[in-house]
Amino acid sequence: MSDDERDDSDGTRGQAVVLDVLPHGRTEDDRPQYQKQPVGFALDTEEFVLYEMIVADDADIAIGDYFDLYDAGFAERVNEVDYDDLPSGARSELDYAVEDVVDDNEQRFVDFYNDAQPITLRLHQLNLLPGIGKKLRNTILDERERKPFESFEELESRVGGLHSPKETLVERILEEIKEDDLKYRTFVRRDEQ
Repeated sequence: MSDDERDDSDGTRGQAVVLDVLPHGRTEDDRPQYQKQPVGFALDTEEFVLYEMIVADDADIAIGDYFDLYDAGFAERVNEVDYDDLPSGARSELDYAVEDVVDDNEQRFVDFYNDAQPITLRLHQLNLLPGIGKKLRNTILDERERKPFESFEELESRVGGLHSPKETLVERILEEIKEDDLKYRTFVRRDEQ
């Protein structure tokens, strides 16, 4: 990836959170210990892409740390991976990481409820969220037309029947990360092979 592709004017491109660190490399690596490199796993906070990285020798990282994926002093090599490629520690941390990203960027995700659009004549982006059917979708659309939502708390109080709008989004993001064969993706970038 070139430096131009890595640059982002708002500084969010490449921001990631550490899911797991294996200081002695992967357990399935049969090489002698002295030949193994420390490996880390991270989640991109903008596009929810999973990464495996060879951690730089002098990098001081821990689970939950935020960092720039393209900081050469931090990781020597960064590769995208699928959910199935994550070790169990990274998998168990993923739910917490996604929830933290949504908490830290509440307005971005509240704006999803404000800005969601139809996908087809019969399907709306809001219908992709777990538990949101036609009636609840129409209530959200009516309420946002009156006045845009400003927080998850306001969304929950103004839309009867929408319990835990934040958890609903987190659940959908996790589904998009974990499932390979979803027809529609709203939050997770997935390169087609």
